[in-house]
Amino acid sequence: MIGFLRGRLTAKHPPQLVVDVGGVGYELEAPMSTFYDLPATGAEVNLFTHLVVREDAHILFGFGTERERRLFRELLKVSNVGPKLALALLSGMNVESFLTCIESQDVDTLVRIPGVGRKTAERLVVEMKDRIKGFGQLPGAVTSVGGVPSESTLGPQSEAFSALVSLGYKPPEIVRLLKTVDASVQTTEEIIRRALQAAAMK
Repeated sequence: MIGFLRGRLTAKHPPQLVVDVGGVGYELEAPMSTFYDLPATGAEVNLFTHLVVREDAHILFGFGTERERRLFRELLKVSNVGPKLALALLSGMNVESFLTCIESQDVDTLVRIPGVGRKTAERLVVEMKDRIKGFGQLPGAVTSVGGVPSESTLGPQSEAFSALVSLGYKPPEIVRLLKTVDASVQTTEEIIRRALQAAAMK
């Protein structure tokens, strides 16, 4: 099992990124909560990781904090919650917001995440209630993930669109969400952040 990676960030196209570790490029998928704090491409980055093994692929997931990885792993234990949905949950809200939803049994907020129906949200509330105990004692951060977002050759709007598709949003919904983002916003991460904030308020 690969526990963490420390290397040079060579590419980031939400939700995918590539980290060069000693000349080997590791492809990872990461939630937007991690992407928001990634440094510019070319900088060093440290990420906690989780490997998902399927019959047709080995997928490595990266997280900026141990709390994110632990929540991801706990989510995978919930009935009918796979890696894609767990990634969408961590992209739609941070760890603290998710814990608050579970503690307050806020099903309505959970169902705003793509792929989370009411039954799934209710199951999350029931099954995660005991599992979230102890999260407050975990450290919230890891070194060297902060930095300045880099520009993309595809353009921030295009990258944001692709990232939101990967997170489960439908194209018409994405178009509506992107229209709510001020034109002065020029980084992919910030466009996605504001679009997800708009989605949470609908």
